[in-house]
Amino acid sequence: MNHEIRTVGDEKEVLLSGRLTFADHVGFRSLIALLDEPGLRRLVFDLNGVEFVDSAALGMLLLARDSAAGRGVRVVLRGARDQVKRIMEVAQFDTLFTIEP
Repeated sequence: MNHEIRTVGDEKEVLLSGRLTFADHVGFRSLIALLDEPGLRRLVFDLNGVEFVDSAALGMLLLARDSAAGRGVRVVLRGARDQVKRIMEVAQFDTLFTIEP
C-alpha cells in the first residue's frame, strides 16, 4: 500500500494505491491516527489507485469507521473500481459507509 495525505479544510483525504492487504495493517493504523486531529469532520479514503483488497483490508476500513464514529468523524470511501468495487458491493459496504464515485 502506498498513500498520500491531503488536507482540505476540515477534511483529510488519503489517496491509496497498490494492494491493500493484511501486510499493511501497521501502516494503516497510522492513517487511523489521523482521526485524532482537532476539527476533523471527514476522513476520505480515495481508492481509485487500489487494485486489490483482501478481507483484512475490509476489516481495516471497518476499524477506521468504528474509530471515527466515536470522534464524530465521517469516513467516506471514494473511487473504488474494478475488483475493489465488486468486493465492496458483495460486502454491502454501501450500507456501512458513504460511498462516492
